[in-house]
Amino acid sequence: MEKVKLIWDFRGAAAAQTAVHHAKHLTEFAAAEHAKFYEIGSENVSEFHSLAFVIVQRDEILKYRDILKPHRAVLAD
Repeated sequence: MEKVKLIWDFRGAAAAQTAVHHAKHLTEFAAAEHAKFYEIGSENVSEFHSLAFVIVQRDEILKYRDILKPHRAVLAD
């Protein structure tokens, strides 16, 4: 099954903290909705750019896109 990474980008001096906080909310959402996410986390791209993400099955992209409104999506490894 193909996997897709849904991504929320954060920029600025507090980007890393914001991404970690957003990932926490994604974890809470997954627990409350019994969502089947492969992974939830955050990554630092640079000093002023971080992101939060979830990895989902490709056939669930539309469902989670409409609910969570990610900024972008890429195929996951």
